[in-house]
Amino acid sequence: MFLLITTLVILLLVSAWFGFRQYLRLEHLNRQNLSNAMMAGIIGLTVLSILNWIGLFTPSVVANITMALYIVATGFFLGNGTKLIVKKNRAGTIEYMHRSFWVDVAPNLIATLLVAYGIYRTGILTLGPFTGIGVTSGLSLVGFGFFGWTVRIVPEFRSGGILILDQFIEWKRVLAFEWFSEEVITIDYLSEGGKICEFNTSIPAEDRLLVERLLGRRIKEHEEERKKVLDKAG
Repeated sequence: MFLLITTLVILLLVSAWFGFRQYLRLEHLNRQNLSNAMMAGIIGLTVLSILNWIGLFTPSVVANITMALYIVATGFFLGNGTKLIVKKNRAGTIEYMHRSFWVDVAPNLIATLLVAYGIYRTGILTLGPFTGIGVTSGLSLVGFGFFGWTVRIVPEFRSGGILILDQFIEWKRVLAFEWFSEEVITIDYLSEGGKICEFNTSIPAEDRLLVERLLGRRIKEHEEERKKVLDKAG
């Protein structure tokens, strides 16, 4: 039991560090990566089924692996959520963000319910019974709820840059913008790896002029810094 708990704690710390460093971000979840992950999952399940069939995969081993996966998910979400809080502080105050019930209230409500149910799942509120699967699965729900509370589904235009999902784009990396349609704007930016990227976001018609002025002003303010960044990337 001591060895199992020690292993789970180490996995929690390592995965939290992995999440805080954001080696895996939401922008990486493209079609190819998702297909590769699904293929790896199918292969893994096939191997585990074969091991179970030949008698090498006992119920205790299954339980230990399940707990390890729950703990890895917990650490990753806690680390990533903590990193997002750091990024928000670094990004400064919000200058514009489209607010609505579905943007502000609903996600926070869902995140709160996940955290509450996760705490209940651990058995703490009922003072037991405590099981390894129950505790670790509950912690993973708490971690996911915490991450959901920190991430926003719409871009935050802040004084230091743009925060979109779990990525922070400094103003000096914002290259240009154009309207893709009446209420959809395309923003081009330079990634930290030196690659020109873009993202689209919906802007209500009544906020169009406000966003245009904000982006135009910020792009002009950081023109010299942007040239240095482009020269370095080129």
